[in-house]
Amino acid sequence: MVPFPHPWVDADVGPFEDAAVVHPPSGSSLVLTLDFITPVVDDPEAFGAIAAANALSDVYAMGGEPHVALAICGFPENRVPREILERVLRGARDKAAEAVCAIVGGHTIQDDEMKYGLSVVGTVDPRRVLTHTHARVGDKLVLTKPIGFGVAAQALKKDRLPATEVARLTSLMSTLNRAARDAALAAGARAATDVTGFGLLAHLRHLLLGSGVGARIFASQVPVLECAWALAREGILPGGSRRNLAYVTPHTQFDPRLDEATRLILADAQTSGGLLIAISPQGEQALLSELTRGATPARAVIGEVVAGDPGHIEVVA
Repeated sequence: MVPFPHPWVDADVGPFEDAAVVHPPSGSSLVLTLDFITPVVDDPEAFGAIAAANALSDVYAMGGEPHVALAICGFPENRVPREILERVLRGARDKAAEAVCAIVGGHTIQDDEMKYGLSVVGTVDPRRVLTHTHARVGDKLVLTKPIGFGVAAQALKKDRLPATEVARLTSLMSTLNRAARDAALAAGARAATDVTGFGLLAHLRHLLLGSGVGARIFASQVPVLECAWALAREGILPGGSRRNLAYVTPHTQFDPRLDEATRLILADAQTSGGLLIAISPQGEQALLSELTRGATPARAVIGEVVAGDPGHIEVVA
C-alpha cells in the first residue's frame, strides 16, 4: 500500500525496505507515542480509522502535530480473511492522511485477537507544550467530546445498540482531536490530557497530580451519550470502567445524590475520547469560541481546578 506522501518522508527508498527514512526539520521538539486497541466496532475500515484517531490523539493532547507513524497489528489469520486486514489498514491510512500523517511502515504478527494501532512521531513548539504540570488553581476544565463510549461499545458487542447510535459512536470515536488542539493553543491553554482508557476521572486525576492541585467536577455539566444512561443502569459496562472507578474512588468525594451508574459513566473507559483542557478564567471564552469555530463534538465547561490535596476530585451533582 503506497504511503501518504509527506515532506518528512524520503521517497528514494523501495517499497520493501527494512526501515523508513525520515528527515524532521530542526527547531522543534519531538512528540512520540504508541497506542493500539482491539476492535470496538464491526466495520473494518471504521475500526482502522478509530484506532488511528485514538493513537494520534496522544500527540494532539500534548499540543503537537503528528507527522509519521508505524503501524502495530495483531491478526488472527487462521480465522479472519486477509481482506479484513487490508480494510483495517486502509481505514487507518485514510484517517492518518486526514491528519497529514504518513504511515511509513510497521509490523504485523499472528495473534488470536485482532489488534491495531500506531506508534506516532510528531513535533511540538517547546514553548507551547500542553502538559499535566501547568494547570493552576482557578482554571476551568473544558471537555471536547461526550463520554459513555465504553458503555456504548459494550452494548454494540451485545447487539444492544441501535444502528443510529452505532453510526454516532463511530463518528465520534473517529473524529480527530486536531480542532480541539488548535483551539487550546489559540486560547493560550497550557495543560491538557485526552480522555481514553482510564476514563474521565482517572485522566483528570493524573493531570491534577502533575500540577499538585485538586478539582471540582459538576456531574450535570459533563456531556454524556444519551444512550449510555439506560445501558449503564442495566449493568452494560466494560470491565475497564469498573476498574477505573475502583482506582479513583479513594481519591474522589462523590456527592451522595449520585447513583452508581453516574459514577461508573464518569469513570467509563473511552476509546478515542476528547481532550480535557485546563484554561485560565481569562481564556475561557476564547477557548469556547475557538472550539465552536472548530465544530468539536462538545465544548462543555465541566469543572474547575481548586486548591487541595494533589489529585483529589470533588464531584457534585
